[in-house]
Amino acid sequence: MYLLASVNNYYYGRGGYGYGWGIDPTYLLAILGLVLTLIASARVKSTFNQYAKVRSASGLTGAMAAERILHSCGIYNVGIEHISGNLSDHYDPRSKTLRLSDSTYGSNSIAAICVAAHECGHAVQDQVHYGPLVLRSTLVPAANLGSTLSWPIFLAGLFLSMRPLLIGGIVLFLLAVVFQLITLPVEFNASSRALKILDQNHIISEEELKGGRKVLKAAAMTYVAALASSLLQLLRLIILARGRDRD
Repeated sequence: MYLLASVNNYYYGRGGYGYGWGIDPTYLLAILGLVLTLIASARVKSTFNQYAKVRSASGLTGAMAAERILHSCGIYNVGIEHISGNLSDHYDPRSKTLRLSDSTYGSNSIAAICVAAHECGHAVQDQVHYGPLVLRSTLVPAANLGSTLSWPIFLAGLFLSMRPLLIGGIVLFLLAVVFQLITLPVEFNASSRALKILDQNHIISEEELKGGRKVLKAAAMTYVAALASSLLQLLRLIILARGRDRD
């Protein structure tokens, strides 16, 4: 952010299209994106913590529930591992491994079981070759490249006044945005599968399922907020690039 601020001071101080005193009005877009992300993050933590205190009547831990769900779907080649951290749960399609965090693996709360079930939803997607998941996995290298190189290339374009670098930075950033866009149906579908399996297998009661829906909905909104933040950043890049053309 310091480097970006330096670029903005350099550019707008030279009489760019922004307001006086070197102030970049597009910072508002970045701030709005940050606020959306923080709100979504606070909500998911608050919702998870609320239902992490509610013990499931089944007594199953997140790991036990995950094993039962996988087996009920005919999946026996996926391992379940404990990893450190909080809400760092994820499914790795490369190693066929479900990794559950400290707050999920050994906890028998409604929140833990539903988060574990969500990750099992990804394992089911992998088994049935769910289209958006396959596409997302294919785009991982391009998305990593875009998120790593987009800003350095774009900033170089601002410093050097080179339009090809500006466009290149925007295109690379767009790759990361497309990846986040494809992530939305993957995450929503995984939650939908999880809730359906939990209900069909009577792993948690209907009343507990209401809390589970709230947990997974709050988690899904973090992906929506991340996409919105990235779209605002993309808009900012476009505005800055157009401003450079006018300079």
